[in-house]
Amino acid sequence: MRTSNHLIGVLNFLTFLLSIPILGGGIWLSSRANNTDCLKFLQWPLIIIGVSIMVVSLAGFAGACYRNTFLMRLYLVVMFLVIAVLIGFIIFAYVVTDKGPGRRVLNRGYMDYYLQDYSGWLEERVASHSYWGKIASCVRDSKVCAKMGRVDSNGIPEPADVFYLRKLTSVQSGCCKPPTDCGYIYQNETVWNLGSGLMSANPDCSKWSNDQGFLCYRCDSCKAGVLASLKKSWRKVSVINIVVMIILVIVYIIAYAAYRNNKRMDNDEPYGEARMTKSHPSHFQL
Repeated sequence: MRTSNHLIGVLNFLTFLLSIPILGGGIWLSSRANNTDCLKFLQWPLIIIGVSIMVVSLAGFAGACYRNTFLMRLYLVVMFLVIAVLIGFIIFAYVVTDKGPGRRVLNRGYMDYYLQDYSGWLEERVASHSYWGKIASCVRDSKVCAKMGRVDSNGIPEPADVFYLRKLTSVQSGCCKPPTDCGYIYQNETVWNLGSGLMSANPDCSKWSNDQGFLCYRCDSCKAGVLASLKKSWRKVSVINIVVMIILVIVYIIAYAAYRNNKRMDNDEPYGEARMTKSHPSHFQL
């Protein structure tokens, strides 16, 4: 009995530790939302799952230490539900971030982003008027475009050929400059001249503004850039979640087996024998 309780206690301590990377992933997504992604509602499921695993693990740990059957049963039931929710959340995250890679541009280090490359629940939510105003305001307040500026020792902006080779983030590419196919002429990172005229029917071309308060925040390319940033962030977190989920399932199976062993010992059953065997012993047992 003591060995089984120790095993369950150790396993619950392990699940408590596993809740930390999940909670950390939610907090990291929250910081990303404050800086660039700006969809703050998406990190809350991860934070809730992480806190739930942490609390349930403490309950299981206490149940193992004090041989509290109720706490152990509660731990097994709730942990099963948490694992099921985590699996559903991982599937959901992959489904809503499945589409939308950026498009490579000839002679450019960065990619351009187009809203039509995305579809589904997340795209509809980001593109909706009710949400996009808040998201665009968040991107603007994050100063992500202002941070793009680079000047030499004389205060002169970097030349166009150097800027074209930069590795811009999806938000920088989509929100802080006009789409490449518009044919704007580079002056600095966030100031572009129309030149001889527009070279594309892209509706974003007419939405670009050198006003630093507008830039391309009204563009579909900016919405696509935010979606691409979300996809990248969520895929990183999903990898951690998958690893943690696999470990949680293994730990849960071991904990359940240890709990069953405790019940056998509480019922004074030799390990490996069922009650039916004890009640009706056979003369032909090996």
